[in-house]
Amino acid sequence: MKINDFENGQKMKPISTAKEWKLLYFQHGRPGLEEGRTFKGLCMHCELQSLCNLPKPETGIWHCEHYRAEIMKKSNLYETVIKQLEKAQGVNNFDRDICKIMAKTQNELIVHFPVKMDDGHIKMLTGYRVQHNNVLGPFKGGLRFHPMVDIDEVRALATMMTWKSAIVNIPFGGAKGGIQIDPSEYSSKELEKISRRFTFALGNNIGPDYDIPAPDVNTNPQIMAWIQDTYLSTVAPNERNRCIHVVTGKPIESGGSVGREKATGQGVVFLIEKWAQDKGFNLECATYTVQGFGNVGSWTARLMKLNGSKLIAVEDVTGAIRNREGIDPDDLAQYVKEHGGVADYPKAHAIDHEAFFSTKADIFIPAALENSITEDTAEILNVKLVAEGANGPTDEKGDEVLRRNGIDIIPDILCNSGGVIVSYFEWLQNKRSESWELDEVDFKLKKIIVSAYEKVRDASEKYKVDWRTAAQIVAMYRLEMVYKERGIFP
Repeated sequence: MKINDFENGQKMKPISTAKEWKLLYFQHGRPGLEEGRTFKGLCMHCELQSLCNLPKPETGIWHCEHYRAEIMKKSNLYETVIKQLEKAQGVNNFDRDICKIMAKTQNELIVHFPVKMDDGHIKMLTGYRVQHNNVLGPFKGGLRFHPMVDIDEVRALATMMTWKSAIVNIPFGGAKGGIQIDPSEYSSKELEKISRRFTFALGNNIGPDYDIPAPDVNTNPQIMAWIQDTYLSTVAPNERNRCIHVVTGKPIESGGSVGREKATGQGVVFLIEKWAQDKGFNLECATYTVQGFGNVGSWTARLMKLNGSKLIAVEDVTGAIRNREGIDPDDLAQYVKEHGGVADYPKAHAIDHEAFFSTKADIFIPAALENSITEDTAEILNVKLVAEGANGPTDEKGDEVLRRNGIDIIPDILCNSGGVIVSYFEWLQNKRSESWELDEVDFKLKKIIVSAYEKVRDASEKYKVDWRTAAQIVAMYRLEMVYKERGIFP
């Protein structure tokens, strides 16, 4: 059964956002979205009364006639990440014992903590921090607030952070964290309490030279400032000024770096420019589409505008829009800031999910959550390049389809590494009591990320492999060298 096909000819609505999940799942009093990693049911009707009269599949799309909806089972990103490691090992014959080390996380922390809400009731929340590897330097990785956060997702993202740091040759390891909440459901005061209480629960599992959090999905400089302040309150007064680099992505006034907010998007654009240079492709008047219009997507779009490229379609959790004559990214960013999403943007018309993916363009920039490019969506993509601004936007089958269709890919562990690079710059500035100008930040960022691009390109040519495998090879080569030089204790 294909997307949007159904026995009675009715068009079904793709369920893509956490709010839609909860709307469907909770309207009959269901207590949670999932049990383990397998969805138990869309609603009480389907699960208990079987009104749809359709079996629940192990994988793929579950069609619900009662709500005329289609649901994709959440895939295991961590399993995909490990398969990528195994593929690289098979190509370059890396040391199997070192690959065993890299296939496991070093530390995993799950904390359950109480927070008092504005109305006085106590809510128990769950947070995660996974530290994958620190052989290259302190653990480093973002912190996301999202209702679908789980331990496998955080494991995968922590592992990918290790690859990123290794590829761009900065002295960080990999970590990731998250809290299982929808931040739109909480007041600013409640979010502050949640951020501070989570920081306290983590205790000395984070630290300026041990594990350094940063912003990620649904977190921002303000949340980093709350985490910083809470952590500093737990150390001796005479040590506090020496620990301001416990987080990066802070507000400028609290020790943040200029250029950090746009860093991931800026890195994506630097690599698109390098790709265009290598291909002899003119970015002026090139067309592109963006999925996700948060920090990464909006900054990438606004910076692509400076090249003369034209944004023609955007999709986020609120819907999808298109204007083949062009959408002004700056104007759309202001609209999203005021309205919370791209839906109903007056200077473009609404389209559905399938129409968004099938929009013909030169470049597609996925900058939302994981696994948006599947076997189905990859088949209808009509672009020359996919520049992965998000983490894990392409699943295994989608990746195969893109390669079969001759679509170039700048893989996530290279493409979106601009954020961790400039986080490293912020960390250095804090340690040295320095403040760099934007031109210096951008110059250093471009030098590092373009150099990493060239290493991945060269590895792809040398080993005759796709760019995702080549990026993994570049990362593993550096990690293997360090392990072989230092040895394994004892």
